[in-house]
Amino acid sequence: MASINGGKNKIDQKYFNLYIKRIHWRKIKMKIKTIITGATGMVGRGVLLECLRNDAVESVLVINRKSVGIKHPKLKEIIHEDFFNLSSLAEELKGYNACYFCLGVSSFRMSETDYRRITYDLTMNFAKTLLKNNKEMTFCYVSGTGTDSSEQGKTMWARVKGKTENDLLNMGFADAYTFRPAYIKPDNNTPSQTPLYKIILPIASVLHPLIKLVFPKYTTTTNAICKAMINVSLEGKENKIIESRYINFFS
Repeated sequence: MASINGGKNKIDQKYFNLYIKRIHWRKIKMKIKTIITGATGMVGRGVLLECLRNDAVESVLVINRKSVGIKHPKLKEIIHEDFFNLSSLAEELKGYNACYFCLGVSSFRMSETDYRRITYDLTMNFAKTLLKNNKEMTFCYVSGTGTDSSEQGKTMWARVKGKTENDLLNMGFADAYTFRPAYIKPDNNTPSQTPLYKIILPIASVLHPLIKLVFPKYTTTTNAICKAMINVSLEGKENKIIESRYINFFS
């Protein structure tokens, strides 16, 4: 193995740590114990269903404002109204090594203040609470294509998402990734809660083979998103911002 202590064989500490992480996890055949948010939405429900099917996932804790309506030996569900106050859940959140954060809202007709409160403030509060209890966690955040990492652009939602991504990646989790899908085809007939998507999806689903053929870099599925999350949780990836084409590749 190359040394990290200087000389010609010196390698970047980040890649060395990633290498050790992969070897360690494969050696102990790690099973994923994940927390999922947003599981009543299109992406979150798709991620949940794939986790329940996938042998790499040992247990799933879903935290929602309303029930997902699913019973499964792997699944535990907590109904919790106030995501800004998680103090009562502190003990329940311990012992997990991954979080698949799929909670989000459309910015349509929302002020920047209101959108930031849900997209940034709520996400940060949830992530900080998890980090206190799970230092070795891999945090996966569902963002979107067009997100503005500079935080300086003219598009409101892209700036807010960009700040959310940046702060999550630098928060101190053992590993963290942001997923930026473009068009998402829902698997398992999972419905969308977004009004615009409800109109577009029936048409887009019929046209999906053509969309995938013409725009392969900008289309993915809910199953692919979850499989990519599972793979980065198990193996780690150098790229922390994952666009649709890499979601498909990693899945």
